[in-house]
Amino acid sequence: MTSYNQLTYGVRCQIYALKKTGMSQNKIARQRRVNQSTISRELLRNSGQRGYRYKQAHDMAIARRLNAPKALKMTGSTKHLIEEKIREDWSPEQISGWLTREKKLQVSHQTIYEPIWADKRCGGLLFQHLRRKGKAYTPRNKDKQAGRGCIKNRVSIDERPSTVDEKTQIGDWEIDLVIGAKHSGALLTIVERKLSFTVSKQINDKSAKTVTAATIELLTPYKDVVFTITADNGKEFAYHEQVSQALKCGYYCADPYCFLGKED
Repeated sequence: MTSYNQLTYGVRCQIYALKKTGMSQNKIARQRRVNQSTISRELLRNSGQRGYRYKQAHDMAIARRLNAPKALKMTGSTKHLIEEKIREDWSPEQISGWLTREKKLQVSHQTIYEPIWADKRCGGLLFQHLRRKGKAYTPRNKDKQAGRGCIKNRVSIDERPSTVDEKTQIGDWEIDLVIGAKHSGALLTIVERKLSFTVSKQINDKSAKTVTAATIELLTPYKDVVFTITADNGKEFAYHEQVSQALKCGYYCADPYCFLGKED
């Protein structure tokens, strides 16, 4: 990440002088070797009623910096204040916003959670005032482990033989489940990648048990030409090991949130 340097008084004098000559923002930026957005932001934020003047601009920038919320560690009176708000059933998000708005203190809601968990480890009851009563929230995208993608012993598509992508052999299949209108039943489809040969079966539900049985039933007649199966990360494919064992084939799961066949 590129570091950001505050504009100095001398640089503001030069910006003022160059602007007076009629030079464009783009040319001023190139002259000062800064991004054009830096010049644009400077003129927008630090201009007065009489336009951009270097002394006024510098005073405005300094005042803004002094009044900006200050990041700080939670110690002493700040920590005590936060604990009071928690006991009043304020959420960490509400406390963070209140500190920024009323106290000019910048404390993220993630930081506010830390003393709550520390208090809980020591037998305290602060966590009881949280909306979830201490149940930690797991972001859906955290390590791609929540929801879809959380399949036991899944084998990543990254380990799938490269020949599957090349479509040079018959016997590599992709499996998908199409849910019916209003979730009334589903259609299981399995497509051979090279020939686009498709087998399908209507099933009453999308449970892993039902999908596994239907998969084995559909592919058993073609067992000799079933080398790999690739599926997405739906929980309906959780019994992939049973399919792999019954058909003597490799079974691979696409990376969470990716589409099958994206290289096609």
